[in-house]
Formats: sequence, structure tokens, C-alpha cells
Amino acid sequence: MSLDAVLGLIANNPSVLHDAGTGKSFGTMASGVASTGVPAGSAADCRTEVLHLLRDRGHPGSAAEAPRVRELLQRLEHLQPANLAVESDRLTGVWELRWSSGRQPYLTVAPWLENLQLLDPLRGRAMNLLRLAGPVAPLAGIAVQARISVEGTQRVGVRFVRGGWLGPRIGEQRLQLLREVNQSFPAWLDITVLDDDLRVCRGNAGTLFALVRRPELRLEDFFGEQPGPAGAAAG
Repeated sequence: MSLDAVLGLIANNPSVLHDAGTGKSFGTMASGVASTGVPAGSAADCRTEVLHLLRDRGHPGSAAEAPRVRELLQRLEHLQPANLAVESDRLTGVWELRWSSGRQPYLTVAPWLENLQLLDPLRGRAMNLLRLAGPVAPLAGIAVQARISVEGTQRVGVRFVRGGWLGPRIGEQRLQLLREVNQSFPAWLDITVLDDDLRVCRGNAGTLFALVRRPELRLEDFFGEQPGPAGAAAG
């Protein structure tokens, strides 16, 4: 796929920033869920089990495990709801997408792929980065940059600004080829569960996402030391 095609996809589909998809609306999230028949237990039990499944470098979205992952995430949404009014600082950092109810190819979870999301709400900036896993990871990836703003107890507004190729760092500079993105409609991300290791969120169409923190990765290694966009606003 050409760079023009990638940027066209970004401009016309906000799910590139894990913020929309083909799932049901948020109000109907509990319907149509295949249950394993095993009680999910307390919030702590749910969290422990789902983190174990998500951190497996295999396929947590496989047909065998997907219903259980979804069941645990939805129970956590009720038992441990996020409140950005008091815990927005926990958003900051590098996160990896480990499960999604969406079927788009750019939401793929695979052992050979890293689907990263970088959030820096204090500076109003965010980035999605899709790259190969392993030693070649720092060499190149497809990036989408955005401005973000916390808009309520769970909602984060998103406005895409540029996307393209992000290359390796050479000295103090990073090679990159980024172009402006023309976003024609509002986008947002609802953070439904948030702690130091786990983030669960839903996008415009209710698609469910689960991400785990990557504490060994630093925002500065991707963004650099320059300040983020001032006056970040939702699109």
C-alpha cells in the first residue's frame, strides 16, 4: 500500500488511533457476548487473569480465548471504571495494543508485530506506531500523530495532525517522512479501565481495546524533547 493510501485511510477512519471500529455502541456492550460459564470473580481476579492472557506473546485474540478476554474486560469496566478526573496522569506512557474486538488489519495482534500507542496528555500529544517486533523494531514503522485533550471523566478528544514513516534515530535526530492529515470529523477515545499496567478503552463506534503498559519504552525516544502541540483540542 502506498503512503498516499495509508494517509487516506488515516484521514477517513479514526480507528487508526484505536478510537473507532465495527463494534456495537457503548450502550449495548454487554449484549451478544459469549460467556465461558466461569465466574469472572472480583476486580482483582479479573485483572490478574486478563493481564496473563494479554501478556502472552501469542494470539490473545484467537477464537479460543477471545470470548474470555472480552468477558473479563467488560466485567472490569463495571468493577473498576476509570475516572480521569483523578487519575489522568496514568494515561502517560507507551502502551501496546494486545486485544481488540475490531477486525481491521491495522488492529492485528501478532507475536511479530508491535502496535504501540504513545500518550502524553500533559503536552496534548499522542502517536500510534505500527512496527515489527524484536531487534529491528527501532528501524522503521508507520506512525500517526495526534493532538489529544482530556474532556471528562472518561473521554479523550482526538485530532489527527500527521502520519507517515518514522525511521531510526541518528544522534539527536530521527529520520521521518510525515504528511499532514485532513480529519473531517470529530474523534474520541473513552477510557473505561485504567491502572498502572492495563488500559481498556472504546472508540466512536464502541470497539473494545485492551492495552498493556510498556514501561521499558520512553516517550522521549519517540517524540524527542520538543514540546507537544499547545492548546490541544478534540476534532
